[in-house]
Amino acid sequence: MSPVVRDAEPRDVAAIVAIYNDVIDTSDAIWLDEHVTHADRLAWYDEQVTAGFPVLVADDGTGAVAGYGSFGPFRAKAGYWPTVEHTIHVHRDHRGRGVGQALLDALVDRAVQDGRRVLVAGVDAGNHGSLRFHERNGFREVARMPGIGRKFDRPVDLVLLQRDLPAPPADDLATGGTE
Repeated sequence: MSPVVRDAEPRDVAAIVAIYNDVIDTSDAIWLDEHVTHADRLAWYDEQVTAGFPVLVADDGTGAVAGYGSFGPFRAKAGYWPTVEHTIHVHRDHRGRGVGQALLDALVDRAVQDGRRVLVAGVDAGNHGSLRFHERNGFREVARMPGIGRKFDRPVDLVLLQRDLPAPPADDLATGGTE
């Protein structure tokens, strides 16, 4: 069964925390060593929603959260408005089952509808699976930043990838979409 992507609700934050903390423990995808708390992720969720950014979850068909994704500002200055940076994390038991793809597709749709022009991904250089995933989805590497972070007491490299997005459909512009 294909995952169903929907807007996250506050009740989903516990599952988001569990996925996030597992990724902290088991990969270089999140450059933190300490777990985040429910309060931290709830504050993040509230900030995202208040700012008008999506927080999406993929439901595995049983009501369980199989993964989540979001996007937010790429940089703080207004001139970067057309560009957003996304994040997607999938529960370890659901990887390789189309959850990440479903979330990315939904995020791209939201970004296009919001009038965004560029979607950026920041990926740990050692995460070859994520790099391939993004390249299959039209992202291209635009920067490699060696040793700019630390994880598991060693330096880690960041790869920035970007995907140019199409303009929103013309009828969206006629009804008040951003252009």
